[in-house]
Amino acid sequence: MSAVSVNDDKKVDLDVVLEKFSIYQKYHLQTIALIFIAFLSNAIYCNQYVFVAESTPYRCVDAVNNSELSEAVCGTNESNTCSRWIYEDPRSFVAEFDLACEEWKRTLVGTAHNFGYMVGLLIVGPLSDKFGRKTAAIITGMLGGVFGLLRSFSTWFWFFIAMEFMEACIGDSCSPMFVLALELSPSSKRLIFNMLVSYGYASGGILLAVFAWLVPDWRWFLRTVYSPALLFFLYYFVMDESPRWHLSNGRKPQAIKIIEDAAAKNNIKLDKNMLDNLSCEKEESTNMLKVLLKTLKSRKLRTRFFVCVVWWMTSTFVNYGMILNSVSLQGDKYWNFALTQVIDAPGLVVVTYILLKFKRKKPLIFCFSFGAVMCLSQPFIPLDLPWLSITFYMAGKLMSSFYFAITYIYTSELFPTYTRNSMHALCSSLGRVGSIVAQQTPLLVVYWNGLPAFIFGSAALFAALATCLVPDVSDDSLPNNVEEAEAIGQKKEVAL
Repeated sequence: MSAVSVNDDKKVDLDVVLEKFSIYQKYHLQTIALIFIAFLSNAIYCNQYVFVAESTPYRCVDAVNNSELSEAVCGTNESNTCSRWIYEDPRSFVAEFDLACEEWKRTLVGTAHNFGYMVGLLIVGPLSDKFGRKTAAIITGMLGGVFGLLRSFSTWFWFFIAMEFMEACIGDSCSPMFVLALELSPSSKRLIFNMLVSYGYASGGILLAVFAWLVPDWRWFLRTVYSPALLFFLYYFVMDESPRWHLSNGRKPQAIKIIEDAAAKNNIKLDKNMLDNLSCEKEESTNMLKVLLKTLKSRKLRTRFFVCVVWWMTSTFVNYGMILNSVSLQGDKYWNFALTQVIDAPGLVVVTYILLKFKRKKPLIFCFSFGAVMCLSQPFIPLDLPWLSITFYMAGKLMSSFYFAITYIYTSELFPTYTRNSMHALCSSLGRVGSIVAQQTPLLVVYWNGLPAFIFGSAALFAALATCLVPDVSDDSLPNNVEEAEAIGQKKEVAL
């Protein structure tokens, strides 16, 4: 009844086993649905502040005549300071915290979120490598809901900022969930699997605009979108840990148990010798800092690390910057925001096809370069052609989504298993400098309306040039150690 036997002394890579599974059968379809929901939630939580802390017009009330002035009075001169303000929407975030003439406090919400995410990745990534992808994803997912709900009841601005920071810091499940998705799928089906779960991001972005439109009160909006996050504890019962993570930590029995249960769900029988000979290499050092330093001692991996940081800085800077500036475009703000998310849906199919056909490196260089051209050109389009300007803007946004998606998967494929989440998180964390800076780009329009787009294009062009320094990968098995990671792309480089 058993399949072709495997010699006892021949090690079997996990990818050989995973190739026996179809991602369209019960086990992987269930996993896709669970990760899809997690990514959908993440897309909402990452951008909710765009609507929660949106700008609200206000006017000063003349204390003497008790009449509304035609303009806001903001100045350091005491004689020009207003004593009472009237807000267009008295229930808005700006009105409730009385932030008139304190624009920096309003934009601080987005900055705090992105800074928290930057710090949190340095915590969540190593925890995921040490305690498991599933454990980290469940804990962070539930904490995100707690901090989000606490913000909805806040009556003190600085408490709100603290909770915004804490949610992004230790309440974001995206990083461990992404690595879990990567490690549960076989190499040949990795891109299709990633495309299917990534539709959660696009769906979440569209739902964010819908919820913001349906629930304009920012407190009830937060309660609406964050309450479901408390149900992430259910993932403990319905989702498996990464068998690749178990194997990298010397836990072969646990890995085999997960694989056998998955096979039973799909009604397939696996060769017993193949499972018994699964490659299982535990890293000698359990100190995460030492393991990271061992990874970075490799010259090749150091180069990849710095290039990945450039990718992440550019991707977060351009992608979030263009999303923030989209609400300032002509037309309905909810529709404009949703449009930046809708274009990601067909974009996922296109970028997946491109990656399957042309691997990783060339598509990434092309997306960075074409996106740069679109952004650099957009400011110079005549003002009497707004439709063309928006078209160029959306094309640049689509390219930013493309190279952000490629950056996510490319980064994870370049580093070994026992530091994969840590290196992915470290690159992403340092790259969040881009999203922090992006919060200030709407302020640049006072100098020139096209300045934000021009800067976005320049950053993308630099990232395209940096990509030339890394090897290409395609259907290579995920490397388990430094030696395997260094060997990725060698055959391709020799062939060139």
